[in-house]
Amino acid sequence: MGLKAIVLASAVVASATIAWLAAVAPSQAQNATLPVESVEADVSTRSVSITSGFTGTEIIIFGTVENSRQPSAEAGTYDVVVVVEGTPAPAVVRKKARVGGLWINTESIRFASFPSYYAIASTRPIDEFAEPDVLNKNEIGFSHIRMVPSGRAYIGNPNPKEALEFRDAVIRLKQRDRLYVTANHGVIFIGRSLFRSTITLPPNVPVGPLTARVYLLKDGVLLSSYQSKVDLERAGLERFLHDAAIERPLLYALSTILLAALAGLSAAFAFQRAMAS
Repeated sequence: MGLKAIVLASAVVASATIAWLAAVAPSQAQNATLPVESVEADVSTRSVSITSGFTGTEIIIFGTVENSRQPSAEAGTYDVVVVVEGTPAPAVVRKKARVGGLWINTESIRFASFPSYYAIASTRPIDEFAEPDVLNKNEIGFSHIRMVPSGRAYIGNPNPKEALEFRDAVIRLKQRDRLYVTANHGVIFIGRSLFRSTITLPPNVPVGPLTARVYLLKDGVLLSSYQSKVDLERAGLERFLHDAAIERPLLYALSTILLAALAGLSAAFAFQRAMAS
């Protein structure tokens, strides 16, 4: 190949390289200047009153994706997970077995703490878009809640496999009582950036603060999160009785005995009058 041909070939390569850089550079510069997406959210109420007639309620979590690049609500560019979690508390879980014709507790294990209530809603099943590391770190999903055994079992000494069975049993019992709930398609996008989710609180939800958490993910990567509190507070007669039992236990006990005695005497008097007539 002559010198002229080599120079011509080099010029063609240089020209093509310059053209490629001219086409790619603006796109890269544009992506570099695009603002990062984040989630802004809130809850429909910050306080729920628990009375003797409480039959459950619903709270709505809604929000928006700031700087959204999603073309439409159906595009599926982002995934949103909503978690509403009750106050963690310790618990002892027991296992019964048939011994000598009787059902007795043969094994038990104590968990240091786990959520008294746990509800999770997402745009789709979490295992489809999030890695286990992300789920474990943020305790997203039943299988990723931290339930660490504390101390020795009271009866027996379960191995790690048995401890996992106890953990699964706790989750099943909570699900049966509607205290652990999941909705794989419980978060709905309304337009390019707006989303909402409805979480149902059952009548037996433990009283205490709830933590509402919202996570924004894209291609399995956690982009942003939000957290808020919802207070479940006793109100009316239930609060009066609860406060009396805690603050004045002796007076509360005497009042309860007196009311029981009066109720018994009233029933006996009514029964005697009914027999006499």
